[in-house]
Amino acid sequence: MTQALPPCPECASVYTYQVDALLICPECGHEWSPQAPPEAAAEVRDSVGNVLKDGDTVTVIKDLKVKGSSSVVKVGTKVRGIRLVDGDHDIDCKIPAFGQMSLKSQFVKKVPD
Repeated sequence: MTQALPPCPECASVYTYQVDALLICPECGHEWSPQAPPEAAAEVRDSVGNVLKDGDTVTVIKDLKVKGSSSVVKVGTKVRGIRLVDGDHDIDCKIPAFGQMSLKSQFVKKVPD
């Protein structure tokens, strides 16, 4: 019986394979060592420097135009249960009356617990 290989840490593909001491992802081309510790994710901070984490509640600090629509997310809109992701828009969330949306952390402020 063969040992199951871990999914790719970059794209989460399950089609990884091993060549010598490296694991390789055929979908994104990422190569890594199975013995290496996983890279620590970069901290995501809000507009005033508070560290954000998955599940936090934030408020929007500026009116934000919704791309492809004439709608605007108003300042003070409370967004619950954010999820941090990689990329330019580093927050995925569900905004009331708008639905799923990606935000930049520079336009939100963490609500104290």
